[in-house]
Amino acid sequence: MASPTVTGTADFDAKAGKPCQTWYQVYGHLKSGVTPVVAIHGGPGCTHHYILSMADLATKYSIPVVFYDQLGNGNSTHLPEQSGEFWTEQLFLDELDNLLCHLGIQDNYVLLGQSWGGMLAARHATRQPKGLKRLIIAGSPASIPLFVRAAKEELIANLPPDARDAIIKKEEAGTTESESEYKAAVNVFYKRHVCRVDPWPAELLQTFEWMEKDPTVHLAMHVHLCRSPPSRLTHIQYRNGASAFYVVGSLKDWSILDDAHKISLPTLLLNGAYDRATDSSVYPFFKLIPKVKWFTFAESSHTPHWEEREKFMKLAADFLSEV
Repeated sequence: MASPTVTGTADFDAKAGKPCQTWYQVYGHLKSGVTPVVAIHGGPGCTHHYILSMADLATKYSIPVVFYDQLGNGNSTHLPEQSGEFWTEQLFLDELDNLLCHLGIQDNYVLLGQSWGGMLAARHATRQPKGLKRLIIAGSPASIPLFVRAAKEELIANLPPDARDAIIKKEEAGTTESESEYKAAVNVFYKRHVCRVDPWPAELLQTFEWMEKDPTVHLAMHVHLCRSPPSRLTHIQYRNGASAFYVVGSLKDWSILDDAHKISLPTLLLNGAYDRATDSSVYPFFKLIPKVKWFTFAESSHTPHWEEREKFMKLAADFLSEV
């Protein structure tokens, strides 16, 4: 992995009762004349590490890329004292706007959002900011209710019988906490539908190490688009009988179905054939966004930026270079 060109922090008034900063890194040069890409990580509660392969856009295609850790995560300010009500979609939209202005790219930028990051990028795009030139939504559902339903009806239902039955039985009984049978079954699910690379990339593991250190945002918003990696399930993820497949936090009713038609700029929609973000949960984006292309990676699940890395980067770069 190439070294970043710039590392810094942006002051952000999060109204949290103390100074807050958003940490960022830039690969390439923001003043190169090429529209920069702001890469938005998922979760909520993950960090930028697991999407660092996207730095290939800078090193191989000379497209500047900005990574950042969302507030409460990674190298940005942590706020474990804040209650669930503090962590809202609007908070992260405001943080993104603040970062764009801090970097001076608010009049010319592209967003590449993965998972929850794609949901956030899509919401940002519905507001039709003048500086946003293109949008890439990768592995993101258009609705959390659709996402949850697909996980149960399409993905869990098609697991090997032992794993399928263990998940269903433990979920219904509410006995997921410290249940080795349940964790083993969830591992089967993750190896199929989160990342099919074996072993998992070190950068992906690094993200989950950060999540284990401070799960505040993850637990508050509770969207399980990408969870703990195989063999690393901990008490944090499953304490109090928490479920790997139900969303009970502030984003449980999240949907962009009523607003997706407002995304008026060219949009590239990506997911994997084995993705947690199934075709059924992604399709509304394709139906509703006027200028949209959709590509599904045949050998990937939720992380095609690792699973089919070269193809992912070329597809993104080609889309960004279109006139």
